[in-house]
Amino acid sequence: MKTSKKVLIGVIIFFIIIAIVVIGRTMVGNHFKKKFSKRPPPGIIVKLVSEKVFSERIESFGTAISKKTKSYRIQKSDLISELKLDNYVEKGSLIVKLKDKDIIAPFSGVLGYRGITEDVLGSDNSLIITLDDSSVIFADLKIPESFAPAIKKNLPVEVKFSGLKDKIFSGSVDGFSSRISADTRSLLTRIKIDNKYYEFIPGSLLEVSVKFNERIYLSIPYKIVMLEGENTFVYKVLEDNSLNKIQIQIGNRDKGFIEVISGLNKDDLIVAEGLKNNSFKEFNNLKSIKPEVFYLSLIHI
Repeated sequence: MKTSKKVLIGVIIFFIIIAIVVIGRTMVGNHFKKKFSKRPPPGIIVKLVSEKVFSERIESFGTAISKKTKSYRIQKSDLISELKLDNYVEKGSLIVKLKDKDIIAPFSGVLGYRGITEDVLGSDNSLIITLDDSSVIFADLKIPESFAPAIKKNLPVEVKFSGLKDKIFSGSVDGFSSRISADTRSLLTRIKIDNKYYEFIPGSLLEVSVKFNERIYLSIPYKIVMLEGENTFVYKVLEDNSLNKIQIQIGNRDKGFIEVISGLNKDDLIVAEGLKNNSFKEFNNLKSIKPEVFYLSLIHI
């Protein structure tokens, strides 16, 4: 009798364990099914509103000038040692040996030459070699008179040149004239750029952007903004995942972004792309979507 009871209890316990396992697996399966079966509307992408540094810009051009330069006129008949050109030389090292003297580098730089024609020097036996210290490059700009009050020493500049079209170099305003030129109605301004890798070649034409009035503002991609007459709007995602079309005040554009003066706050969610006219109602019906599921489409800006 006692044995029968033990067997019965064991069978009951066995079935209870089986039931718990089945129920548990079902509950876990339903949980993940609910969590991952819902998706945001097809193609809807949202972004966070973030801060960005904006500034005004003055566009200009200038010619690259070496930090130091030294030229030597040499008669070819006076050369004793080989003249190695387009070569970096250290300060104090021998540039070339002549019959009557040695030419020693007064500073470190790149050695080059330009041929001098007979009509310039009076002899095709002459050449000029130049030593350029272009570890720092300068350029002189003519800033229009209307922008002169904005020019200050150490203002940041961005520089590009045709030799490296896809690269932007950083520099600063090194100084400027004390008066406006009566001939050009401009302020002569000198900038400087670090060139420790000798990427700039003296004489290169530089495209320069002088940045002023820098400030931090909220920023969104310009393509998100909807224009209706003189007003601008975006779609903001509310806490219940519905959308609200709100008016915003915008400022300046910079590299595909635009500053937001009012209407949004930092970390607000806005629709970036994919919202069609007929999908607005569909989106607003998705209030049951959990944030962690909806944010599968979140992209930070």
